[in-house]
Amino acid sequence: MSRPVGTAAAIAIAAAILLGGCDRSTHSSSPRPGCPAALTNAAGTVKLASQNSISTWRGPTTGPTIQPGRSIVFVAETLSNPGVAQVAESVEEAGRVAGWNVKVIDGHGTAAGLLAAFGEAIAAKPSGIVVSAFYTNLNAAQIKKANDAGIVFVGWHAVGNPGPSNNPKLFTNITTKVEDVAKVSADWIISHSEGKAGVVAFTDSSIPFAKHKTDLILKELATCPGVEVLSIEDIAISDAETRTGREVSNLLSQHGDKWTHSVAINDLYFTYAAPTLRAAGREGDGEPANIGAGDGDPSAFRRINDKRYQAATVPEPLMQQGWQIVDEFNRAFAGQPPSGYVPPVHLSTAANSEGATSWDPPNFREEYRKIWGK
Repeated sequence: MSRPVGTAAAIAIAAAILLGGCDRSTHSSSPRPGCPAALTNAAGTVKLASQNSISTWRGPTTGPTIQPGRSIVFVAETLSNPGVAQVAESVEEAGRVAGWNVKVIDGHGTAAGLLAAFGEAIAAKPSGIVVSAFYTNLNAAQIKKANDAGIVFVGWHAVGNPGPSNNPKLFTNITTKVEDVAKVSADWIISHSEGKAGVVAFTDSSIPFAKHKTDLILKELATCPGVEVLSIEDIAISDAETRTGREVSNLLSQHGDKWTHSVAINDLYFTYAAPTLRAAGREGDGEPANIGAGDGDPSAFRRINDKRYQAATVPEPLMQQGWQIVDEFNRAFAGQPPSGYVPPVHLSTAANSEGATSWDPPNFREEYRKIWGK
């Protein structure tokens, strides 16, 4: 479902002018005035994020050896999200090394499904539960019940910030900094379009983390009045396969060539947008130029490298984060604090990915094995 943004965009643009973010001296007949100051700032952000690397291990090098005989349950918001699925796979892999019992439960992206998944997880009486890619007040009572029973919670994209959380009570939450991801994504559009873009944003407002990310992206886009947000497409991740193509077709009919760029809270939207764009005769490396503000799963990298309806992503080190989840649980079980590791924000394009299909630190498995004594 799209949301008209004319009034909100006008307010945001006015705010940007008052803050002095852009020069509105362009002739009034120009449909998209430039924004030299915002454009300069965006170009700097994009350059730095493109150069950021994790060529060496910057994560923890010390910690407790593996606590034996533990069990964890990974509650997935939906395994149709390839980023979530890859993290779940990595947790299973790390769990095998740790000698733990790992169970994955799919919440299928619905409130009822997540409540049922949580109920099943708690009934299993595990040592820990992973809250993956969601948190709503619907789960508050269940989480409190599990906390009272001594079950440890670790989040992955469960709340807006990395580190420990009190509401919900999480030992730690694993994510890059959403503010950085949102800024890089929006600044790439500003820079790539030279400050003149017509943007469609794809989001899932049922996930607070995703909604917050989108709000931050829109705020950054508003620093450049040459960027017009044409539509905000609110499509649940669990419905992306069935709805995205239809919505893209409507957007092409409604906006035509005004639609130059897209940003999505997850790369998977472009998996389902690509066939419709192809059928409409759009070139894979043409407009709209698409950027994913997470997660950087292998299919997204393949689209980027092949220049097929996605130009960039701001990836997470998904496999490393699965191992980090197990490491954080182990620290909790050993009575130690979280590691505090947060990966740097990065921008991947065909120009700098060098054919890679993921963005993970080198030798992270070996580093965690050293810590664990495995």
